[in-house]
Amino acid sequence: MNENNFNTDAYLAGQYEGLVNQNLQDLDPNNEERRVRMEDGIMLPKYRLPTEAEWEYAALSLIGNSYDERVYERRIYPWNGHNLRNDEKKHRGEMRANFVRGNGDYMGVAGDLNDNASITAPVKSYWPNDYGLYCMAGNVNEWVQDVYRPLSFEDVNDFRPYRGNVFTVLERDPDGALAQKDSLGQLKTRPATEEELRNTPYIDKSDYRNYRDGDQVSRIDYNNPDNSSKGSGEMYAQNGTDMSSLVNDESRVYKGGSWKDRPYWLSPGTRRYLNQNESREDLGFRCAMTRVGSPGGFN
Repeated sequence: MNENNFNTDAYLAGQYEGLVNQNLQDLDPNNEERRVRMEDGIMLPKYRLPTEAEWEYAALSLIGNSYDERVYERRIYPWNGHNLRNDEKKHRGEMRANFVRGNGDYMGVAGDLNDNASITAPVKSYWPNDYGLYCMAGNVNEWVQDVYRPLSFEDVNDFRPYRGNVFTVLERDPDGALAQKDSLGQLKTRPATEEELRNTPYIDKSDYRNYRDGDQVSRIDYNNPDNSSKGSGEMYAQNGTDMSSLVNDESRVYKGGSWKDRPYWLSPGTRRYLNQNESREDLGFRCAMTRVGSPGGFN
């Protein structure tokens, strides 16, 4: 990874000069060719982590379980039924995911291994869900984009629910041109200032990760006129040095269960958190991108 890696934003800003197969023919008679533009439909949106709502929707894959918009068979796991074993006649009794059944039981009994994997297994070792996605339960947990809060479902909006917005702008040099890309080939950004957000409806600060949590409005003494200090940005922190929780703005949600988790964590609705700068042997991720086009697939 270095500054020569391809990055869509850097390319569109004219800061990528690496290997390009060929430019496009320019319809401008004064030019023979031109660089690709986003509106050409060749470039795809950037990859990112899925939001928690997107991940859970993809894991449940409730297609085929509804009639006239009525869901008639709910799911505990990414498959129908409450059983962790396959109920199809040809594969009856085989495990649907890689998980641990009990203390020390990572594979099963000798001669009859249940999930045939002591740790992680190849992705296609188990059946995909109805969207064709593999290992949405078991094998490894997966990071999602949301910052963790216990009451996120109460706080976030019903439409596009997500906690973790940080509004940024591209850095510019003294002449007003975009700053040179960083050592990973990405354009440099910084948090937007209050002045830059002044004309943006409903947004008055750049960092909304701690929305309704730890800011001045959520303080116990908010209505005390003698105390005008602001919150620390940490959950339930009443003073800058008063911490009462490990949950903070660096805590991210992960979901799905892993090879060393019990069945409870295989349900898409369960959620846990970890500091985003930490790693574990049973924690990975999968990428998503913003869909282009109408929700129903119509032009």
